[in-house]
Amino acid sequence: MIPLAALRPLAGGYWRAPPLRFQSKPYGTQNRHPHIYNIRKRMTNESQGEHRRQGRIEVICGSMFSGKTEELIRRMKRAKIARQQVEIFKPAIDTRYSDEDVVSHDHTSIPSTPVDSSAAILLFSEGMDVVGIDEAQFFDNGIVDVCNNLANNGVRVIVAGLDMDYKGVPFGPMPALMAVADDVMKVHAICVRCGSLAYVSHRIVDVDKRVLLGETGEYEPLCRECYQKALSGRDAQASAR
Repeated sequence: MIPLAALRPLAGGYWRAPPLRFQSKPYGTQNRHPHIYNIRKRMTNESQGEHRRQGRIEVICGSMFSGKTEELIRRMKRAKIARQQVEIFKPAIDTRYSDEDVVSHDHTSIPSTPVDSSAAILLFSEGMDVVGIDEAQFFDNGIVDVCNNLANNGVRVIVAGLDMDYKGVPFGPMPALMAVADDVMKVHAICVRCGSLAYVSHRIVDVDKRVLLGETGEYEPLCRECYQKALSGRDAQASAR
């Protein structure tokens, strides 16, 4: 309600109230609904077109069966649609589905160049706008310098890899890649025992070596709680022997 003292007289005996002033709310969509803001931001970035992106490093990480390779392939195909020069690399040791193609667990594929070391990536990336790297955890630590070198020279680098091994320990060069990345996306599989978001790739075969290429016959995605239960059950079995 406007107080009488604030009214101003006009000719003819009428009175006029002062104009109302509204203050903008201190919190916008970004603060009130951060998840909606992030979705809108990602949609805006994609709507600007792939050619607008500058040299950068993007890391996609998570457990097995979480969709890392699918997301990598999706981004690479978008870059190809934008008529950019693209090349994707994978470790030569990864021959699970194909000797040459990068293939996801749902059998989505894209042609790739298998290499034995990270240094080879630089040799084959000349003239590329976008470089993709799958299963980065299997590469040597030089992959970090390779990615930085490419990004610093205007190349968009998209890296996918396991963030942890089957023991829940950070895997190979992935922690360093995540540290230097411009953007990190962590994707999650579904825990096969309770349906929660998976935390780690649990190895279900009795093999102790760190690198063991496998699929559903060797690994299962588990949440943190189910993973601890699985470890406790294994320890109990070992003690009973």
